[in-house]
Parts: sequence; structure tokens; C-alpha cells
Amino acid sequence: MRAPSNPLRETVVPLALLGGDTLATFAALTLSYWLRYDSPLARYGIDVPDATFGRYLPLLCIGVALLVATFAQLGLYDSRLVLRRYQSLNTILKGTAFWLFAYLGVWLLSKLDPPISRLFAAIAFGCVVALLYVWRTVAYALVARSPVLARLRRRAVLLGWNDDARVLAADIARDPAHPFTLAGVVTLPGTATPFSSTAVCHPIGDKLMEAPRHLGEVTELDSILARESVDLVILTRLDLPRDQLSRIMEACERAYIEWKAVPGSFDIFLTGLRLQTVGRVPVLGVEELAINRLFHRALKRTVDLVGATVGLIASLPVALVLAALIKRESPDGPVFFEQKRIGAGHREFALWKLRSMRPDAAAADSVYQSTRRGDPRLLRIGAWMRRWNLDELPQFWNVLVGDMSLVGPRPERPYHVDRLAGEIPHYLPRHLVKPGMTGWAQVNGLRGDSDLHARVQHDIYYIENWSVWLDLQIIALTFVRWRDGNAA
Repeated sequence: MRAPSNPLRETVVPLALLGGDTLATFAALTLSYWLRYDSPLARYGIDVPDATFGRYLPLLCIGVALLVATFAQLGLYDSRLVLRRYQSLNTILKGTAFWLFAYLGVWLLSKLDPPISRLFAAIAFGCVVALLYVWRTVAYALVARSPVLARLRRRAVLLGWNDDARVLAADIARDPAHPFTLAGVVTLPGTATPFSSTAVCHPIGDKLMEAPRHLGEVTELDSILARESVDLVILTRLDLPRDQLSRIMEACERAYIEWKAVPGSFDIFLTGLRLQTVGRVPVLGVEELAINRLFHRALKRTVDLVGATVGLIASLPVALVLAALIKRESPDGPVFFEQKRIGAGHREFALWKLRSMRPDAAAADSVYQSTRRGDPRLLRIGAWMRRWNLDELPQFWNVLVGDMSLVGPRPERPYHVDRLAGEIPHYLPRHLVKPGMTGWAQVNGLRGDSDLHARVQHDIYYIENWSVWLDLQIIALTFVRWRDGNAA
């Protein structure tokens, strides 16, 4: 099953907000320049010679870049904040306050000419907050009154029905522009069903509100998640047997659906949880990973494009020589080898390699999860290429077209993914990110015929702790440890 995808909510709207914030910020800094230098306020500041708008324009552009980068780093363009108006405003206030000191710090360290006026920076703080608030309020109002709203709201399912579930359902029903829309309730064993699958009125607090739909029992969770196009599962009880909790988590993992839990007086069974408030109910869950934030995705993609372009150009002479040697030893087969692999979102893509085996090797491919050393199907040149990982040079093309990244979990073949998902706990979350030519597991010696459980643990560690510096470290270690007898 593929991960739920909503390009409008996850990419289009965040990019539109990014563009609007950039324009609003530039307008705010331009207004601040006018107030500081051309309005009656000018007489209260220290005179700055030659502070014409033309000379100040580069400083304004630096200010816009610093501010937008700060907002992105604070997660303002997270798809989960699209309909969270007040949380977004709080992030804008924090980001602008940080920017004020960073902007003045740039001036102090670099001695820009003309210098940044401190009065200008103070005025800019107020103008930026005011214009961004106006722009965001107008954008929010337009979205809340348009058909787009339904496509931006995240469909949530409540797992269990109790007092917390009632309050949460009431908060969602009360706000027509709530970030969530309630798809319904899945009941747990031993839970009464005080509502039916039809629309009826149900007492919530002191009001009669339309009762949530009863979607079925937890034993039907897999089919319910597929049928209802769910984005989020909220578990309202944690006093369940551990094996049942594990089955619920695994059902969400199989569907690539985010889950959260309403905290109670029970031990938390998963590390890395974050607390947030949905309406009046505190909800505990795994927050968006840093690797999936818009700014970080753009940064990682930029590194991939630059690295793949350089890699293709630099490796071309080597690839041509290897191609000639392959044809010389095995003239009947092609030079390149195409193989289906599973990538981000559980989507299949064609992975390219230099052919290292006999042309008929694919007939026995399903027998092997990875190629073992001394495999009789290997060509002589193929065994040598694999020792140095040179058969993977064409994967720079996979990175360039966006199927892969330079760094990430190594992709597996579809039938191996299906098998390993049933054998290794938490195997499928590896596909939340693009697979990589190299990865944290690989530079730690876990390639090819190695401990699969350890490889998965390293992949999950990478996803949870991603940073651009970790990527650069892995790339550097890949070159240091280039020769590896366990190449896959």
C-alpha cells in the first residue's frame, strides 16, 4: 500500500505560503526603510551617509533571506501548520525575534556598507510581524471559505471511545476550519458502541452534535485505513495488551499513516514522542521528522543535484572503460542492468547498475536477498566491480531524476520488502524517505549479506537523526571505506 499523498497540502500550499512570506517580508523591510529614512521618524535616528534605497537594497535582500530561512528552520512551512493560524503566528514571532539579533549580528561581524541602522532593525521587527500577520490572516480567511479547505484538512480516526475522545470530537466538530476532519471511530474490545454508522445526534458536553461514524472494530483496522483514506490515527487508550498495541502500530506502518496517542497514566512505549494540543486535548505522538521539512527537503535535494551531476561527469570515463570490459567478457548481454526496487512512499522505481552477472542471472534472482561472495553467476569483471562498488555508478542517474538520494537506506526488491516486512519489526518506515546510494548502515559495514535487523536499526537511526551534516559525514566515510567485500 502506498503512503497517503496530498501534494496540495504537503507541497503546493507550503510553497505558496513561502512565496507570500517572502514578498510580505520584502514589503515590510521596504516600508521600514521608508519609515527610517524618508518619514518624519528619520530625525530621531543617527545620520547614515549615502543610505540610498539602491545601496540599501542588498541589505534588504539579506534580511529577507535570513528571515525566511529562520522561519523554515522553525518549521513554519510544515504541512501540519497550514491550518494552525495561531501556532503559525507564534512561530512568526519567535522567528522574527531571532532574526532581529541575527541581522544585527551580521552587521557587527561583517561591517556592511552602508551599516544597518539599529532603529531600522527595530522598525523592521514591527513591520515584519504586522505585514506577515495581515497576509497570513487574509490567506487563512480565503482558504477557510474555499473548496480547497476540504483538501487541506487531515482525516483522523479515533481508536477507542471515551471522555477524551468525546472532547476531541467536539473540538473538531465545533471549528469548521479545524486542521482535522473526523472520519469516524474504531472501537476497541470491550468498548460499547453508543452510536451507529448512520448520522445521528449524540450528546457531547451540553450540546447535541452529530455523532461520529462507527467505522468498525479494531480487528478491521487494515481495511478501514485503506477504505477511509486516513491521514492520522489517534489512540485514545493505552491500557491495552502490548501485543494489541503492536498490531495497531504495525497496521499504521503498513499504510504509512501517522499515529498519535492521548497520554494517560500508563507507561509510554515509544521514545521520541512530542506533546501537542489538539483543541483542548493534549495528544502525544511522533512529530514530523526533520528530514521531511520543506526547507530540509529542498536543501537535501540541492545537495543531491550537485553531487549527482558531479558524480555522473567524473565517473563517465570509468563507466565507459567498464562497459567495454563487460562486453568483452559477456558480449551477449546489455551493459546496463535494470532492476525494480522499492523507494519512498513504497513506490517502485527502476534502479540502474552496470551489469556484473551473466545475462541469465535474473532467473535465480528471487532466491537471493543479496549477492553472496563467490556467487557463480558473477562475471570476473563483475566481482571486481562489486568489491569497489563501481557497478553502482549509474545510480547517479537515479539520484538526478529524483528516485534516489545520495544518502539514505538502501532500496530492496519488492518481493524481499514484502517478506522482510513480516519478519523484521518496524521495517517499513525505511520507506518514509528516498533510498540512497550510500547510508549510515553501509558506512558501518552493514552491506549485502549482513545482519538485517542491525541494518534496519541503523536506517531508523539515520531517519530520526538526519541533518545535512550527517549526510556529509556519511558521504565522506563512503570514500574512506570505498572498498567493501559485502557490496550489494
